[in-house]
Amino acid sequence: MAQGPTITTIAARAGVSIASVSRVLNGLPTREDTIRKVMAAADELGYVPNAAARSLKSNRTYQVAFAMADIGNPTYVAMVREIQPVLKAAGYRLVLHSTDGDVDDELDVLRRLGERYADGLIISPLRGFAQQHLDLLAGAPAPVVVIGSVPQDTPVDNVRTDSRTGVRLALEHLYGLGRRSIGFLNGPLDTIPGAARAAAYTDALAALGLPYDPDLVEVGDFYRAAGARAAHRLLERSRPDALLCANDLIALGALDALREERLRVPEDVALVGMDDTELATAAWPTLTSVSLGSAERGRRAAELLLDRLEDGAAAPRIVTVEPTLVVRASTEGAS
Repeated sequence: MAQGPTITTIAARAGVSIASVSRVLNGLPTREDTIRKVMAAADELGYVPNAAARSLKSNRTYQVAFAMADIGNPTYVAMVREIQPVLKAAGYRLVLHSTDGDVDDELDVLRRLGERYADGLIISPLRGFAQQHLDLLAGAPAPVVVIGSVPQDTPVDNVRTDSRTGVRLALEHLYGLGRRSIGFLNGPLDTIPGAARAAAYTDALAALGLPYDPDLVEVGDFYRAAGARAAHRLLERSRPDALLCANDLIALGALDALREERLRVPEDVALVGMDDTELATAAWPTLTSVSLGSAERGRRAAELLLDRLEDGAAAPRIVTVEPTLVVRASTEGAS
């Protein structure tokens, strides 16, 4: 089999020394005319750098991993769409890993950073932080950025949102429309978003002077089918005039259930989701939703990681992306 171009053949074509070719291909300071000659010769010969050799020389893989609970969830898809171009522009590949929300899997991802499968990690834990998480984060052999709230004084770069404020914005909107029986469809309470949004719902009701009614609350999971089942269970025992859903997938399931129950949206039941994913505009009626800045959180996490790769000694940073309410047809016509 014919041998591909090497630094020797490139040197011969460019009319420069092998040492000069090596310096150019490894990004070391070299005269501009030498760089032009070497790069032109490399292009003519179809030279492709050996990534494995480059990795060994630099002690870098030029890969960054992103570990998330569900690779198919539109929230994480929005993050990936922002993370990848930021990393690609800096010369890094993005490797995706779905943990399925399993704590042991998350811990394994952190432990294996020592195997140098990636130069850094962006991780979004679903079920909170066990002491093992915190220990591994503190001693991580490679930079880690966490998307999601972390305990105070955790020595890690962190991008978070304020879902409590997001819930308050949603309930104030529904209250302003005259809705007083506002139900809540949540995900599992042993997850970070489930716990935070449950507490925020209770607080927001109290701030509006509305009583907490357990018959208006149902817990399921962060999926469309689970949202539909949760909505049916809630509707069997109560008739709310509005529903807040802990994410857009649950809201789509609720919309399915409301149709089956012959209830109109928004005339009979106003409906609000959270995350403001692409699903919100694809639904009919289009879905009012609380944007938690998923795309922005992904972009900022990638930027923090690149900064950390350049300066590992800098103090950890916290970035907070504020929520906004995006009003659409599922509440717009409510009165």
